[in-house]
Amino acid sequence: MTPQPHTTIRNPRRRLALNLAGAACMVAALAAPLAAQAQAQAWPTKPIRVVVNFPPGGAADQLARLVGQPLSEALGQPVVVENRGGANGNIGGEVVARAPADGYTLLMSSGGMVSVNPHLYEKMPFDPAKDLVPVAAAARVLVYLVIRPELPPKNIQEFIAYLKARPGKLSYGSPGVGSSPHLAGEMFKSQTGTFATHVPYRGAAPALQDLLAGQIDYYFDPGIALQQVKAGKLRLLAVGSPQRSPLFPDVPTLAEAGLKGFDADTVFGFYAPAGTPAPVIARLNTEINKVLALPMVKERIQQLGGEAAPGTPAAFHDRAMADSTRFGTIIKERGIKAD
Repeated sequence: MTPQPHTTIRNPRRRLALNLAGAACMVAALAAPLAAQAQAQAWPTKPIRVVVNFPPGGAADQLARLVGQPLSEALGQPVVVENRGGANGNIGGEVVARAPADGYTLLMSSGGMVSVNPHLYEKMPFDPAKDLVPVAAAARVLVYLVIRPELPPKNIQEFIAYLKARPGKLSYGSPGVGSSPHLAGEMFKSQTGTFATHVPYRGAAPALQDLLAGQIDYYFDPGIALQQVKAGKLRLLAVGSPQRSPLFPDVPTLAEAGLKGFDADTVFGFYAPAGTPAPVIARLNTEINKVLALPMVKERIQQLGGEAAPGTPAAFHDRAMADSTRFGTIIKERGIKAD
């Protein structure tokens, strides 16, 4: 084969144009990371909206407001909390998934929207695994089995026996189908061989109000009922977590009561629209972790019955995927479907 001769650009103007084009590409490549860094340094320049995908008064709402104030001080901009409840978190989740990916709209949600909802709904209006990115975990939320004090059982063993003797005659509430308290109730019925009627509500606070009013008999509480327990208005029988709560060290876990491996904990945290610049996610993660380390924030989360859960976005994602496997099993076993 005859070698091809080297091509020489003889037109000086064309050669100059090609050189300038090449130089422009190099400048653009070098400028991209600098632009991202500059964007992160400039951000934020206006208020940040935190959408809570559950009604006011629940664990997600309280955590958003607890973290929001010190986060606002750290970022130098207002953090405005907006409640958009419904569809087990899907409505608020979609609002954020469709928002501009600029760091000015965040989601505070239970982990269930990512780990549970895809198992409940045949079709969701968005894909939480693709349309949202984890920013920072806020708290590990425990669930507490509480009952009306008028009921005779004084401990968990007596309560299980009481339920078994009255199949279908008692009812329990939850913040909604597929919520962690609902799944805790189904795990409890599955492992104890009992049956009670599930009454779903639009949030944890309405369920608690009906429990206090005697409209339902028991409830797996995500922490908002603990003040009522301390006041003697409700009776706490057990904790649905692998470990006892430091608030109630004498109250056994359900695992200790014989329900092997019982774990209904979930991790609540912050998400952002997919495509949010990585430097902005990193800044948010750093500042939220600093807020969670504040003694008054840690203490308040503990008063709510949870535990502060600082960590990386990757660790938050991994926990959600593990929960998806665990909760997906009970959803399939019990035939749970969204309303």
